[in-house]
Amino acid sequence: MVTMTDEKWQAIIGNNSVYDGEFYYAVITTGIFCRPSCKSKPPKPENTTLFNTADQAISAGYRPCKRCRPRGLRVPDEEWIASVTDYIDRSISNRSLTLKVLADISHGSPYHLHRTFKRVTGLTPVEYIRQRRIGKAKELLLSTELSVAEAGACAGLPNASYFITLFKKITGLTPAEYRRLSGMNESEGLHDDK
Repeated sequence: MVTMTDEKWQAIIGNNSVYDGEFYYAVITTGIFCRPSCKSKPPKPENTTLFNTADQAISAGYRPCKRCRPRGLRVPDEEWIASVTDYIDRSISNRSLTLKVLADISHGSPYHLHRTFKRVTGLTPVEYIRQRRIGKAKELLLSTELSVAEAGACAGLPNASYFITLFKKITGLTPAEYRRLSGMNESEGLHDDK
């Protein structure tokens, strides 16, 4: 590994191509490494690790950036999209999960990410996020005493009206109906065991 200096940090935030090949920077929170000239959103200094070579970054478990392709390396689309879905799954309560945010953290363009995500998963990123949020809300409705609005907010859908409409569109039931019917099914299951 390489020690972070002010000069190297300035090269990263300035996208300075003069430093390409001298070192590579990896972003701990995304698991991706880049050349200093990469045009992706600059990482936080505390989330940045430096390496002398691309091979060292790969050995440490980092994936090459899709945008700057350090040393010509390419990430298979399936692996790239898996890293994006992992990020979505970890951040599902985050209300600011947008295509632009996902493109920035995965070091790709919004257009390319949208097209590749749909090809790999069969869903657009927005459809995937909606499904995951409704899944999280279903879990909260059954396992907590949160109100419908609170469950929606915890799942990243703070507008109660929109949450109820989306929930019904995806499941065929309102959140309250889902909670009530699932509760009845559980109690019927308990009686069947006796």
